[in-house]
Amino acid sequence: MTARALQTHAHAHGPVADHVSLTYDARILRRKRLVTDHGEPFVVDLPQTTSVDAGHVFVLDDGRQIAVVAAEEALMRVTGDLVRLAWHIGNRHAPCAILPDALVVQREKVMRVMLEQLGATVTDVDGPFTPEGGAYGHGRTMGHDHGHSHA
Repeated sequence: MTARALQTHAHAHGPVADHVSLTYDARILRRKRLVTDHGEPFVVDLPQTTSVDAGHVFVLDDGRQIAVVAAEEALMRVTGDLVRLAWHIGNRHAPCAILPDALVVQREKVMRVMLEQLGATVTDVDGPFTPEGGAYGHGRTMGHDHGHSHA
Protein backbone atom coordinates (compact mmCIF):
# COMPACT_ATOMS: atom_id res chain seq x y z
CA MET A 1 0.00 0.00 0.00
CA THR A 2 1.31 3.45 -0.94
CA ALA A 3 1.87 5.91 1.91
CA ARG A 4 -0.34 8.99 1.96
CA ALA A 5 0.46 12.57 2.97
CA LEU A 6 -2.60 14.07 4.60
CA GLN A 7 -0.95 17.25 5.89
CA THR A 8 2.03 19.57 5.51
CA HIS A 9 4.14 21.62 7.91
CA ALA A 10 6.27 24.69 7.17
CA HIS A 11 9.27 22.86 8.68
CA ALA A 12 10.18 19.42 9.96
CA HIS A 13 9.09 18.40 13.44
CA GLY A 14 11.75 15.73 14.00
CA PRO A 15 13.79 13.64 11.54
CA VAL A 16 13.15 13.72 7.79
CA ALA A 17 12.87 10.31 6.06
CA ASP A 18 13.45 11.50 2.47
CA HIS A 19 13.13 14.44 0.08
CA VAL A 20 10.99 15.20 -2.96
CA SER A 21 12.27 17.69 -5.56
CA LEU A 22 9.52 19.81 -7.11
CA THR A 23 9.52 22.77 -9.49
CA TYR A 24 7.76 25.98 -8.46
CA ASP A 25 4.67 25.09 -10.52
CA ALA A 26 4.59 21.56 -9.07
CA ARG A 27 4.67 22.93 -5.51
CA ILE A 28 0.98 23.87 -5.62
CA LEU A 29 -1.16 20.78 -5.21
CA ARG A 30 -4.01 19.06 -3.48
CA ARG A 31 -4.09 15.45 -4.64
CA LYS A 32 -1.20 13.96 -6.58
CA ARG A 33 1.08 10.93 -6.70
CA LEU A 34 4.73 11.90 -6.10
CA VAL A 35 7.98 9.97 -5.92
CA THR A 36 10.73 10.80 -3.43
CA ASP A 37 14.29 11.46 -4.57
CA HIS A 38 15.09 7.87 -3.49
CA GLY A 39 12.26 6.38 -5.56
CA GLU A 40 9.52 5.82 -2.98
CA PRO A 41 6.02 6.70 -4.23
CA PHE A 42 3.48 8.42 -2.01
CA VAL A 43 0.15 10.14 -2.54
CA VAL A 44 -0.51 13.70 -1.44
CA ASP A 45 -4.14 13.98 -0.38
CA LEU A 46 -4.62 17.37 1.28
CA PRO A 47 -7.97 18.85 2.34
CA GLN A 48 -7.44 21.87 0.06
CA THR A 49 -5.07 23.11 -2.63
CA THR A 50 -1.88 24.13 -0.90
CA SER A 51 1.28 25.97 -1.94
CA VAL A 52 4.36 24.34 -0.43
CA ASP A 53 7.83 25.87 -0.42
CA ALA A 54 11.30 24.41 -0.19
CA GLY A 55 11.76 23.27 3.40
CA HIS A 56 8.11 22.35 3.95
CA VAL A 57 7.41 18.71 4.77
CA PHE A 58 4.69 16.27 3.84
CA VAL A 59 3.63 14.22 6.86
CA LEU A 60 2.82 10.65 5.79
CA ASP A 61 0.10 8.59 7.43
CA ASP A 62 2.79 6.43 9.07
CA GLY A 63 4.41 9.52 10.66
CA ARG A 64 7.40 9.84 8.32
CA GLN A 65 8.22 13.28 6.96
CA ILE A 66 9.23 13.98 3.35
CA ALA A 67 10.96 17.35 2.92
CA VAL A 68 10.30 19.48 -0.16
CA VAL A 69 13.30 20.64 -2.21
CA ALA A 70 13.10 23.29 -4.93
CA ALA A 71 14.03 21.42 -8.13
CA GLU A 72 16.28 22.85 -10.83
CA GLU A 73 14.30 24.55 -13.58
CA ALA A 74 14.76 26.81 -16.61
CA LEU A 75 14.98 30.43 -15.47
CA MET A 76 16.03 33.86 -16.71
CA ARG A 77 18.33 36.22 -14.78
CA VAL A 78 17.31 39.81 -15.51
CA THR A 79 19.50 42.88 -15.01
CA GLY A 80 19.01 46.53 -15.85
CA ASP A 81 16.68 49.12 -14.28
CA LEU A 82 15.45 46.65 -11.64
CA VAL A 83 12.72 48.83 -10.14
CA ARG A 84 11.14 49.48 -13.55
CA LEU A 85 11.58 45.87 -14.65
CA ALA A 86 10.11 44.54 -11.39
CA TRP A 87 7.05 46.77 -11.91
CA HIS A 88 6.47 45.31 -15.38
CA ILE A 89 6.98 41.72 -14.16
CA GLY A 90 4.57 42.36 -11.29
CA ASN A 91 2.06 43.92 -13.67
CA ARG A 92 1.99 40.54 -15.45
CA HIS A 93 1.46 38.79 -12.09
CA ALA A 94 4.52 36.64 -12.81
CA PRO A 95 6.41 35.09 -9.88
CA CYS A 96 9.80 36.74 -9.39
CA ALA A 97 12.81 36.19 -7.16
CA ILE A 98 14.47 39.46 -6.14
CA LEU A 99 18.25 39.40 -5.70
CA PRO A 100 20.42 42.40 -4.76
CA ASP A 101 21.66 42.77 -8.34
CA ALA A 102 19.08 40.93 -10.49
CA LEU A 103 15.57 39.59 -10.84
CA VAL A 104 14.90 35.92 -11.62
CA VAL A 105 11.81 34.71 -13.48
CA GLN A 106 10.74 31.49 -15.15
CA ARG A 107 12.03 31.09 -18.70
CA GLU A 108 9.29 32.09 -21.08
CA LYS A 109 9.53 33.57 -24.59
CA VAL A 110 6.92 36.34 -24.27
CA MET A 111 8.43 37.52 -20.96
CA ARG A 112 11.92 37.55 -22.52
CA VAL A 113 10.74 39.69 -25.45
CA MET A 114 9.00 42.16 -23.13
CA LEU A 115 12.02 42.47 -20.84
CA GLU A 116 14.47 42.91 -23.71
CA GLN A 117 12.21 45.59 -25.26
CA LEU A 118 12.40 47.39 -21.90
CA GLY A 119 16.21 47.38 -22.13
CA ALA A 120 16.92 44.47 -19.78
CA THR A 121 19.80 42.06 -20.17
CA VAL A 122 18.30 38.56 -19.98
CA THR A 123 20.51 35.51 -19.35
CA ASP A 124 19.31 31.89 -19.28
CA VAL A 125 20.16 30.07 -16.06
CA ASP A 126 19.10 26.79 -14.46
CA GLY A 127 18.48 26.48 -10.75
CA PRO A 128 15.92 26.25 -7.97
CA PHE A 129 13.17 28.88 -8.18
CA THR A 130 11.99 30.41 -4.93
CA PRO A 131 10.22 33.65 -5.80
CA GLU A 132 9.05 36.30 -3.37
CA GLY A 133 5.98 35.41 -1.36
CA GLY A 134 2.68 37.08 -2.01
CA ALA A 135 1.15 39.87 0.00
CA TYR A 136 1.91 39.66 3.72
CA GLY A 137 4.65 37.04 3.12
CA HIS A 138 2.25 34.13 2.59
CA GLY A 139 3.55 32.50 -0.59
CA ARG A 140 1.21 32.60 -3.57
CA THR A 141 -2.04 33.28 -1.75
CA MET A 142 -1.82 30.89 1.19
CA GLY A 143 0.12 30.70 4.42
CA HIS A 144 1.09 28.34 7.20
CA ASP A 145 0.05 29.18 10.73
CA HIS A 146 0.80 27.53 14.05
CA GLY A 147 -2.03 29.51 15.66
CA HIS A 148 0.16 32.45 16.76
CA SER A 149 -1.28 35.93 16.52
CA HIS A 150 0.62 38.30 14.24
CA ALA A 151 -1.26 41.45 15.28
